[in-house]
Formats: sequence, structure tokens, C-alpha cells
Amino acid sequence: MYIEQGYKGDIGLWKYWIIPLGFIAFMVFNYISTLMSPVPIEDMMQGLIEQLGSNVVLILLLAPLAAGLFIVLGWTKLVHSQTITSLTTSRPKIDWKRIFFSFSLWGAITVIMTLALVYLAPEDFVFNFKLQPFLMLAAIGILLIPLQTSFEEYLFRGYMMQGIGIMAKNRWLPLVITSVLFGVMHLGNPEVGKLGYGIMVYYIGTGFFLGIITLMDEGLELALGFHAANNLITALLVTADWTAFQTHSIYRDISEPALGWDVLIPIFVVFPILLLIFAKKYGWTNWKQRLAGKVPPQEVYLAE
Repeated sequence: MYIEQGYKGDIGLWKYWIIPLGFIAFMVFNYISTLMSPVPIEDMMQGLIEQLGSNVVLILLLAPLAAGLFIVLGWTKLVHSQTITSLTTSRPKIDWKRIFFSFSLWGAITVIMTLALVYLAPEDFVFNFKLQPFLMLAAIGILLIPLQTSFEEYLFRGYMMQGIGIMAKNRWLPLVITSVLFGVMHLGNPEVGKLGYGIMVYYIGTGFFLGIITLMDEGLELALGFHAANNLITALLVTADWTAFQTHSIYRDISEPALGWDVLIPIFVVFPILLLIFAKKYGWTNWKQRLAGKVPPQEVYLAE
């Protein structure tokens, strides 16, 4: 069982509060700074891009989160004395085939949906491809984006999921808390300012989807692959002046920002289909227990 893997380290429940509270404090500070700034966030981003270039700005955005991955893994290893494998999965070793399958599946779906949007509304996109800047973007993205997305997965679906589950002695509370916090983390994104708080349905819904596949599959592998594909393929394919990642992508979205079906369909249509595909491929059963069942005390778990 995945949450119970936390018992394999030096639990010290107080230790679980330090990194999450520090990260939440940083997010709150960032959000308040955004609200109080006299300059709109998109104007600030545009100014930085004009001064430094979009690739350099992308590095500045990704580098702190990429570094965060090593902080979480180091804290787990050195302070909790827990192996990275047990933080990642309940299997004897990390299943890289699961990571690559999830990455490939969602990457392909993202490409198809993006090209469908371009085909259905060509007036909303301009071809933005320039070989040298794109190759630089690809190199930066391939190096840093998987580290950034892995940090978020190891923090929310890994470290916090295990810690809250062990403290609450159930599986539904860590699913709810980590999913909502994952969505709230995006409040400072420029997309929220442009599209309104309705976009939080997408962010929180994605958090629930990632939490569900983590608990059902008893490991982070599928979530790691999905999240990396989502951010990397999107950064390479399409950008807009009002998104968090402004890149030398293949297409630029020039449409007026609006909360439409393209934001909601993944949550209510595509993600449920993905759950069925994963469930069929990996033989998921006993959904109620895996998503809402009890987490046994440490002595009971270790005695089994």
C-alpha cells in the first residue's frame, strides 16, 4: 500500500510539517505580492521577456522548483531515513515503464487536442516556429520541466500524501487536501487573472485526477509521467502572452482569453476515460478501499 510506505522511514510526524508549510508560505507570499503589485503580472512578465528573452525567463521560473525536487528527496532521505523508492512507489522498484506509458499517452492526447484546436479555429493561432530558439526551448524544457513537475508530484502526491495519510489514518483526507492545495498553488498564475477563478476547476480537478491514479496504482509513476508530458508538450506546442510559460513554441495563441470547453472537457471527459484505460491496463480493483479506506497504525502494518 502506497501511503503506508511512509512507515518505512523515521516518521517523526512533526517533520512532515516543515517543507509543506514552508512551500505554502512561499506561495502565499507570491500570491499576495501579485495582488499588491501596481504592475499586472502579464506586463511584468512581458518586460522580463523583452529584457532577458523568453528562454532565460523560463529558466528563472523553473530553476527554483527544479531545485525543490532535490530538497524534498534530500529531506526524505536524510531526515526521515526513507528510501526514494518507498516515497515513489509500493513496488520493489520504480516502474519506469509506467512513467513512460503515462507520458506517451497524455503527450499524444495533448498533441491531438492542440492540433484539433488549431484546425477548428485557425484564426486563433499563428505559426511561431523558429528553429534555433525552439531547439533552445526544447533543451531547457527536457532538462528542467520534468524536474519541476516531479517536485510537485513528490511534494503533493508523495511526501504530503504519505504524511497526511499516516496522521489521519485514512486515504480520502490526503486525497482531498493535496488536490485542493495543488489547485490553490496556481492562484498566482496569470491564467487565473485572465480567465477568472473558474480555471481553478481545472487545476483542482487535475489534482484530484493525479491523486486518484496515485492511490489506485499504489505509486507515483503514472502521475509523474502525466505531469511531465502535460507541461513539456504544452510548452513546446503552444504559448500565449497571458500564460505562465511564455515560450518559443510552435504555435502562439492570439485569441481573447476565455474559459471555454477546451478547459473543462479534460476534467469531465478526458480524465475519466484515462482512468478507465489505466484501470483496464493495470487491473485496478477495490476502488472504495484504495481511495477512502483506513490506513492501519504502524504496528499493525509492520506486523502484517
